[in-house]
Formats: sequence, structure tokens, C-alpha cells
Amino acid sequence: MTTKLVIGLDGASSGERALDYAKRQAKLIGDCEILVVYIVEWSPFTFQTPEENEMRHKRRLEEIKTATDRVVDPAVKSLQDDGFKASGVVHHGDVAEKLNAIAVEHGADQIIVGRSSEGGFAKRIFGSSTGNLVMNASVPVTVIG
Repeated sequence: MTTKLVIGLDGASSGERALDYAKRQAKLIGDCEILVVYIVEWSPFTFQTPEENEMRHKRRLEEIKTATDRVVDPAVKSLQDDGFKASGVVHHGDVAEKLNAIAVEHGADQIIVGRSSEGGFAKRIFGSSTGNLVMNASVPVTVIG
């Protein structure tokens, strides 16, 4: 049976630590797939004009492309170059909620995230989001310091 790991990356060194940890875990596990995830924090509750909504949609597409090109694709390539089965996704939304939903959708066995004082993902997730992710996740969550 293939074990599936979800890695939440933030584009900072904390994400690199999470990626390194996931590689070590995957080597120990053997038959393992790794899904690299980047969440662009986004609120659906902003009220805007139709024109602003159109621009917002374009910004979302640009953000997805940037996160894919700069964070997710290089991480996936690194994993694949090291012989791992890996893929990646970028989504918009609440970080904790989306990471859990993606883990459930993909049948993941574990979520791995990095902790950092550098901001980005860790800044958003540590605090109330960390509690939400850790206490409400459908799978175990490992937080790498």
C-alpha cells in the first residue's frame, strides 16, 4: 500500500526543512508518494465591484503561476531527481482548511509543515490556524522546527 505525504511549503527555509524531513520519511517508508502543496491565502468574503472581481481572478491566476514556478515545481523536481514519486498543487484559501481538504481529497496519511519566524506560510499557520490544522486535521500533522 502506497503511503501519501502532503508537504505544505511556504517558499522559505522552513519549507526546505519540511521537504528534507519528508524525504527522510519517504526513504524510511519505501512505497511513498509526496504531494507538494502551496496555499495562497485568500478570502472569498471581500466585497468588490464586477470589475474588481475580474482583476482579482487575473491576480489569482498570476499568483498560482508564480507559486507553481517558484516554489512547487522546483520542489517536485528535486523530489523526482532524488527518485521519489512526487507532484504538486497550488490553491487559494484558508491555509489550515485547504491543507486538510487536500490531504483528505488525495488520501494522504500525513501532513508535514515547517515552522519559521520568517513569515509566509508559517506566519499564517502558527497561531489560531496551527491549532485548527493540528486539532482538526483528518490525518496526523508533523510540524518541523
